[in-house]
Amino acid sequence: DFNERCAQCSEVNWGVTDGGRFYCRSCHNVIERTREVVNTDFISNARVQTISKGVRKQEKSDGGCEWYVCEGFQLVLKKQAEALEALGVCPQMKDEILCNFWRRYLQKSKQAYCNRPAGETVKALSVCDSSTDVDSEPERPSLLHLLSLSESEGDLPTDCSFASSTSHVSESTSVCSGSVDGSLYLMKNQKEKLRMTMPMTLSFCYMALLWLREPMTLSDLLRFVVEGHIPYLNVFQHFPEKMKLCGLDLKIFCVESWPVYEEVYSKMLELAAFLDLPRFPDITDSCFLHPDILCMKYLMEANLPDELHNWTCRVVKKICIGEADFLTLVPGNKSTRKVKYDVLAAAVIVVVLKLLFLLDDHYEWLLSDFAAERNKNNKEGGPYFEFKKWYKVIKCSLDVEQKKLDEERAKYLWRCEKPLFYSAKKKSKVLKRRQMVVNLQNQFGKLSGSVRPAEKPNPSSFQLSWSEENTDGSCFHGHSLKGILQEKCGLLTAMNPDYWLCTVKLCTEKMCGHLAHYREVDFPQSYHFVLRLFSFLLRIQPSYIHDEVCVIEHKLFNKKLRKKSKCHIGLRK
Repeated sequence: DFNERCAQCSEVNWGVTDGGRFYCRSCHNVIERTREVVNTDFISNARVQTISKGVRKQEKSDGGCEWYVCEGFQLVLKKQAEALEALGVCPQMKDEILCNFWRRYLQKSKQAYCNRPAGETVKALSVCDSSTDVDSEPERPSLLHLLSLSESEGDLPTDCSFASSTSHVSESTSVCSGSVDGSLYLMKNQKEKLRMTMPMTLSFCYMALLWLREPMTLSDLLRFVVEGHIPYLNVFQHFPEKMKLCGLDLKIFCVESWPVYEEVYSKMLELAAFLDLPRFPDITDSCFLHPDILCMKYLMEANLPDELHNWTCRVVKKICIGEADFLTLVPGNKSTRKVKYDVLAAAVIVVVLKLLFLLDDHYEWLLSDFAAERNKNNKEGGPYFEFKKWYKVIKCSLDVEQKKLDEERAKYLWRCEKPLFYSAKKKSKVLKRRQMVVNLQNQFGKLSGSVRPAEKPNPSSFQLSWSEENTDGSCFHGHSLKGILQEKCGLLTAMNPDYWLCTVKLCTEKMCGHLAHYREVDFPQSYHFVLRLFSFLLRIQPSYIHDEVCVIEHKLFNKKLRKKSKCHIGLRK
């Protein structure tokens, strides 16, 4: 057994070429030691795999190595998984879950871990042979079956073993790109397959987080991406020097827009169905993604009274959206509505605020004045919650944070530090021009006395923080709702029994794209302000929260809506 560490990277991960020479699968270092007989069955400590030379060259004339698009995405996923692990996600996410999701995607998309039919021509994504014996179309798997797809457990493989040893890729395929199959990859029309894109890397990550039920919502994931804690924008600058990136590769890996919540979420659902994944682990009331727990988090971040949590729990229980069957993702099941956990929790809070304060630009201010009068005579216990006072405090903080966010996005430099070039001929010009720009920036920076921006603070799940120790009264967590409630039959109920619906009838999502239409001018300003607050916290459009609010309202008042519709039918008759 050859178990010596590699001289370059100190890893024990050897492969054997057809010539019998050992090479390191981690750093591709080829050593002089040879092996006459190749047999991987008896090797236990070191992972050895045989590969064929084929037309794949370790070194090209320009100093780079041949690489495939799927290898580039694999490197992106590896970097993202490592960043998530640094944020506190369990290592199992990268080593087992995400790794095997990716391997299964390569197999289902006929890129690796499959048997290539004889005589098939190489198309956009080369069909790959593998030393792993798996069927190309397995039955619906369990998690154990997914984990057994790979020949070895551990990190995402970073070797160049995806290229089929019998795939005859002509030299013309890489003329317009640094990768071998970059040009064909964009030309391929893959209606039956999910072609990998940069937003889909985030879909992979969120799918793995959801499988592990990690305490991170999709809105948190995308916010960490925008803040630079997770590689996504300009991630190709982390590619090894030998992986030359140019030409059409930039259209694949270069991102010039912020990730969109709906796109990442919809691609995650498509991926889960495409991979034939089984039912995800149940979302129970002890999971972070359960609406009761998420409502508690968003109530704290929105600086709302803790007593509101009792009301959110009552709404969740009333309409049965806290059940595991409702919350758990079942890939491919079109009969169930897929849950956006963060949007659902925010919508529940909005509905509770409408139940108690009505949010019609009139009643909430009357209740606030009533609570203010009672606070003047209140000498015992905590203060009563005043909506008007809360509105002023939140609006001030929200305007400041929103302005800061808009300025950061406007100042963001989409160009990365690593210069890119579209052809080898322009490489020297691009490098020279880039160096001139850097020198000029440094000189002007010294002349203007500009200070380098401070390092970003550590990422946090909370964007707005409120402390009860503040003496200015800006924290409302401990405020009481008794000033706006009345007791009936031993239960505290809202003083006003009225409620206005956002919409009487829901639209068809397939036809309209939304369950309800939202225009700011059509709704009270108080309602819009609450939507704006949670849209900032979740970094999504207010219309998405409005849709979920309408769905919850129709579940909550389903019986009354049915009676009303029957009454209308009778009148028509």
